[in-house]
Amino acid sequence: MTTAQEEVLRALRTDLITGRFDPGEQLVQESLAERLGVSRVPLREALKILEAEGHVTYHPHRGYFVTRLSTDDLLEVYRLREILETEALEHAVPMLTPEDCDALSDLMAGVDHAIRDDDVRAISEANRRFHFALFEFSGMPRLVRLIRQLWDATEAYRSVYFTSPPNRDRIHDEHVEILEALRRGDIGGTVRWHNVHRQNTITAVSAVIESRQG
Repeated sequence: MTTAQEEVLRALRTDLITGRFDPGEQLVQESLAERLGVSRVPLREALKILEAEGHVTYHPHRGYFVTRLSTDDLLEVYRLREILETEALEHAVPMLTPEDCDALSDLMAGVDHAIRDDDVRAISEANRRFHFALFEFSGMPRLVRLIRQLWDATEAYRSVYFTSPPNRDRIHDEHVEILEALRRGDIGGTVRWHNVHRQNTITAVSAVIESRQG
């Protein structure tokens, strides 16, 4: 059973991912509590979690604001992801059986289904399930937790990427390449396509951030 704080956190994550709030926008707690039908206590706790993840910023005497997207932050987090995910993949790929690859294929199909439904939140969730199911095969739970923290800190960046139809086509094609490398037991190919996958996100999102700043 989920707590009020968890429900609020999920709702706010959805708002941030789907662009309900603009970068830099103030989050008025009274309005949020009324809309979500909760007291200020679970709302404040959820906002503290989002602040720790970097999604919102707290200014004393002013309140919480949606964090503005930053190219420097994007590059730093995605570089850390590259390092940690490469480690996870190098341990995970040799562990996969054909049945495991079939299960990953089903998860990949879930991403495609969400894309067809034009549901950014569902795309984000399905994409996470696909990638983390693979990372889990590394047998390194501490490492996977660190990777998850980095993903949590960049949900807003991925939502920008997922809104573009050409990017969604690219996601499908790259997932296909990743899965084919996994079926071959090709560690280098799997790592390489994950790097391509990440770099395309960096390139596209950086362009959006720069256009907004210009």
